[in-house]
Amino acid sequence: MTEQDKNMSENEPNIDVAVEEPKESEAPAEPNYEEQLKAKDARIAELEQALQIAKKNESEAMIRARAEIDNVRKRVEQDVDKARKFALEKFSNELLPVIDNLERALESTDKNNPEHQATVEGLELTLKSFLDTVKKFGIEVINTVDSQLNPDVHQAISMVESPDHQSGQIVNTIQKGYTLNGRLIRPAMVIVAK
Repeated sequence: MTEQDKNMSENEPNIDVAVEEPKESEAPAEPNYEEQLKAKDARIAELEQALQIAKKNESEAMIRARAEIDNVRKRVEQDVDKARKFALEKFSNELLPVIDNLERALESTDKNNPEHQATVEGLELTLKSFLDTVKKFGIEVINTVDSQLNPDVHQAISMVESPDHQSGQIVNTIQKGYTLNGRLIRPAMVIVAK
């Protein structure tokens, strides 16, 4: 050995490697194919069941989503229809005092005076034309002639004794009421019999 080999062998640690030999009593385990097949079959059955549940849940979710879409579509259609029908509500409320003023002008004008005959005819034609125009857009006058008080469309401002009328029957109309496409925009102010 050379000097260099000696130095190297002195610097190397002394490593003992122990190799275990298999014992005779421990035989290598044989794979149990039947148990593995049963486990895989059970796992497949579990996954198939989970898949069926997932398909059912997805189907139910699709049905719910379609129903929700239909409901939203119907609500939007109703909102658009209401917007179309009642878009004129504020405008209509502003026109009602004009109708009231035309009616008051007709009531206060002396219809028997021949000098006012042209004025009366003009006011009557204007009022008729005005009422016909608003009727085209769904504004209707609430009926109060010979009718019972209906709190949904009438507002009783006073009660009077009247032998000619039944209790709760409208005696006089102070201010006409109006509806817009069936929706109340102003109740009729009435006097009712006790």
